[in-house]
Amino acid sequence: MPYLTWRRAAGTVLCASVLTVGSIAAATAAQAAPQRVPIAGTHPSWAKAATRVGARSLTTGAVNSRIYLEPRDAAGLAALATEVSTPGTALYRHFLTPQQLQARFGATRAQISAIRTWLSQSGLRVTGVSDHVAGGYVAVSGSLAAASRAFHVTFANYRLAGQGVVRAPQQAASAPADVAASVLSATGLSTARELMRPQNATAAVPTTAVATTGVTTTGKLPPPGPNYWVAKPCAAYYGQIIATSKPKAYGRHWPWAVCGYTPAQVRAAYGVTASGMTGKGQTVAVVDAYASPTMLRDANQFSRLEGEPQFAPGQYQQYLPSTPFTQAGNNQCGAQGWYGEETLDVESVHDMAPAARIRFVAAASCQDPDLADALAYIVNHRLASIVSDSWDDTEAGAAEFIDTYHVIFEAGAAEGIDFAFSSGDNGYEAPGEDPGGSTHLQVDYPTSDPFVTSVGGTSLAIGKAGSYEFETAWGTVLDPLARNGRHWKYALPGGYPYFFDGGSGGGTSTRFEQPQYQQGVVPDSLSEALPGGGTSTTPMREVPDISAYADPATGMLVGETVLKPSGHGYEFALSRIGGTSVSCPTFAGIEADAQQAAGGPLGFANPAIYYLYGADKSAFHDVTNTPLGPGPLAQVRVNYANPNAPKGKKVYYLRTLGIDGEGRAALRATVGYDDATGVGSPAGYILAVQQLPRY
Repeated sequence: MPYLTWRRAAGTVLCASVLTVGSIAAATAAQAAPQRVPIAGTHPSWAKAATRVGARSLTTGAVNSRIYLEPRDAAGLAALATEVSTPGTALYRHFLTPQQLQARFGATRAQISAIRTWLSQSGLRVTGVSDHVAGGYVAVSGSLAAASRAFHVTFANYRLAGQGVVRAPQQAASAPADVAASVLSATGLSTARELMRPQNATAAVPTTAVATTGVTTTGKLPPPGPNYWVAKPCAAYYGQIIATSKPKAYGRHWPWAVCGYTPAQVRAAYGVTASGMTGKGQTVAVVDAYASPTMLRDANQFSRLEGEPQFAPGQYQQYLPSTPFTQAGNNQCGAQGWYGEETLDVESVHDMAPAARIRFVAAASCQDPDLADALAYIVNHRLASIVSDSWDDTEAGAAEFIDTYHVIFEAGAAEGIDFAFSSGDNGYEAPGEDPGGSTHLQVDYPTSDPFVTSVGGTSLAIGKAGSYEFETAWGTVLDPLARNGRHWKYALPGGYPYFFDGGSGGGTSTRFEQPQYQQGVVPDSLSEALPGGGTSTTPMREVPDISAYADPATGMLVGETVLKPSGHGYEFALSRIGGTSVSCPTFAGIEADAQQAAGGPLGFANPAIYYLYGADKSAFHDVTNTPLGPGPLAQVRVNYANPNAPKGKKVYYLRTLGIDGEGRAALRATVGYDDATGVGSPAGYILAVQQLPRY
């Protein structure tokens, strides 16, 4: 899954040791002009004295920026989005149309004109305007000097891990007081790349591009990359084959990992089959960067092989960006890695809701403005009532875009759209578990937004006849087979954090307070425990909300066109894949079934999920890390040393389940709501929604 973040406050710290003539002038101007209002998120946390390169401020260069628009009556929008989503209120499920949303909350012509005048008089050129509530903006371009005048900032170079030297404002940008109320955020002032990550845990992104030519749509994209080949032995269902040829662990032999669960197995385990629902009449949108050139063909071929219904004419539609695809290289967004993400997204939704319409909406890149455009397009055209998003950043990773995304989600909720996001594949984002991914414990974003349904991950055991056996939180620690083959190499469960093999994202937000729907359900011991230690005096948003299977070793079977192992030509191949990239579209498909059972869109799902958690315990499986009693659970998995070729040396691992981090980074699946799996996984949820009260 890819990555994001946001915050509605910005502060500026000027260190005397780095003050230059330019920054002194800016500070003096700010003191003389108190009519300026800071714009949140415009001074990156990494733009500080310790990372600055050079003593002089920058005076030359170009800026391409978007000034996103604050909705009219922002508080009213938030209140309405909450009321139409909450069972039992007077407006529950009385959603607005895009036209009604725009008329009530859209920026006026006068507001947009005032913003244009401010920017133009500073020397910036207006290059585009969108007046929509969701994702509305005024785009400008111009010189660094003009941007300095417009935003009352100076610029400097900073060294940013993984990106080298980048430019950023030395202070928070500001807007004149007479237009500030219409300004939500400003982006593009920094040259740092904020790239979202797909959350497919076993879709390996090649380290070098296979080719730079191939599929051409509105921009040039690379052809498919290599497959991740599943080594054998592996099982058709959990416990089918016991690894008696490998050493015992915890006093017994453990099962081989599954080869990949089929759609029918997962539907049976999560109550879809028993419900009789197929998602008929409902529409699910899938948002990812880029667009696999073989997506529809692959989904139909996979369905044909598994004996599942193929897409009917018009059931699947694809929406491509109006601008060319960019940043597609594997040293940038890695378009080839996104192909596997979007293929599993589309196939997962179709697996759970084979009669639902699917609308794939492609972003021009994995950068925030392009992904925000794709999300906003769905809201502004009400393209679907459910949106699956298997990408994210950390809460500290995309501060520029927090407010922009948040308004999109609020506007979507007002229209009856549920945005579901993967909770992340790196647990609590501990630096040791995911080197280079995060500098401190934190939750992911947008999954932590209060108007997003955060979908966590589990390890799922499905029995011989599709029976639900058990689940634990997804979080595995590996122990490789010793060279002599007679024991596992390290003390059980294996070396942590080096052998931590991913886990469901979760934990406490430091950006958002606890939403009303979590009150009385999420324990204070979780919502008031800050990720870095210490206690919050205010309960905070906790993630995830709900979960589904994600462990790659209990993952889904997926079919995709891939590069042949020889490196020449392409073929359709099956693989096993996991990550919260699987759990999110799986839940989106199940939500489509629930909407069919309810007779139409349910809107933002969280208030209903937490209501049903208290009203009907049969709606969810309560996932714990000890479902079969005290003691660890494990399985054995074999991989090809080179997973891109189905031959050669094999490597063996014991995988201990239910270890989603250790120490402060530990996320534990316990009885009741927990920070690893939320309220649990779907059981009787689909038909339980028929109990939701209408005013």
